Amino acid sequence: MSDSRIPGFYTLGRAARHAELKARFALTDDELAALDGAHGLDFARADKMVENCIGVLGVPVGLGLNLTVNGQDYTVPMAVEEPSIIAAVSHIAKLVRPHGGFTADADDGLMITQVQVCDLPDLQRAAQALRDARPHLLARANATQPNMAARGGGAVDIEVRIFEAPHPMLVLHLLVDCVDAMGANAVNSMAEGVAPLVEDLTGGRVYLRILSNLADRRLARASFRVPEKALAGKGYTGAEVAEGMVQAWRFADVDPYRAATHNKGIMNGIDAVAVATGNDWRGVEAGAHAYAARDGRYTSLTRFWRAEGHLHGRIELPMAVGTVGGSTKVHPTIRVLRKILGIERATELAAVMAAVGLAQNAGAIKALATEGIQRGHMTLHARQVALAAGAEEHQVDEVARRLVQAGEIREAAARAVLAELEP
Repeated sequence: MSDSRIPGFYTLGRAARHAELKARFALTDDELAALDGAHGLDFARADKMVENCIGVLGVPVGLGLNLTVNGQDYTVPMAVEEPSIIAAVSHIAKLVRPHGGFTADADDGLMITQVQVCDLPDLQRAAQALRDARPHLLARANATQPNMAARGGGAVDIEVRIFEAPHPMLVLHLLVDCVDAMGANAVNSMAEGVAPLVEDLTGGRVYLRILSNLADRRLARASFRVPEKALAGKGYTGAEVAEGMVQAWRFADVDPYRAATHNKGIMNGIDAVAVATGNDWRGVEAGAHAYAARDGRYTSLTRFWRAEGHLHGRIELPMAVGTVGGSTKVHPTIRVLRKILGIERATELAAVMAAVGLAQNAGAIKALATEGIQRGHMTLHARQVALAAGAEEHQVDEVARRLVQAGEIREAAARAVLAELEP
């Protein structure tokens, strides 16, 4: 793994940034070209990936820097259009880096696929029939996906859930170890494969056969611990910053209106990595928000607290991601980004993504607890406003600087600045 510290990377031009990547990650000229918006995913390939394709939509890809997880450095590709996300992750990663970085882990790739059974006169008897047939159900499921079993995974257990009123039904869960794949297609095929046997055993009718995105057997966790004095800056003591961050978390812990935005900030970081690595960010989103409400009340996915002069942060959430399958071998840019990240195992990717989510959340509440979110965010947003107003690339930074200085970040103000810059 390459050192994730690249001081001054944001000040470099594209050629210098690419030269840095070439040296650090042994990228070829073709791989560097895949990072160019004009030479990544072309229409012909895109047309084979989705229905009714009419083009290719690009988003910026940046690097989350400074990240140390379990003593290992990671340079993390992040695909996202919103300003400040990558900056926040890199800032917190740099802050905690000298103090041990992040500690993280992830469960094995256990997914749930569900088989819905209806029209049953005796739910209890049908449920027992399925439990008694556990070896046969697992054998039937694994027969549909022999390659997964050969990789050390496959269906490993069943669960039977009974729903009474208002909609009586029985639901069979197959618990499937997907190893390094996200596994959606495989587990859905397994559900399809056991459906006839389930009907024979229960005498009922099978309707839905589909995975669950509430991947609560596939959790990832990350944490950090940093001395409060390291948080000091911009006129605030470390203790003041730490207390403000804890109070921000407490707000999200008790109020779902705040928790929704709090958790959205977490997913800003996680989704950006999911997109950059070709994973199903929508599935990860669904699982995270469902997990946040698992006790019947929507709350924070993170926790922050103070102890013995340190600020502590922790996150836990489902992380159904893979390092094989999907668009890994199809999308040329994703292949290059995965090479930069340098992760082969799904559990390692899940752990790093959890650390990114925690870093993003810590960065956001640190800003909220001190100068407010707008100052840093709007500094970056001013660049977008300058571009929207018609600024050329060489004018953007100067226009953005003047907008921030004036405290007026609007297109009309940007056009006025451009007029002033006219020779």
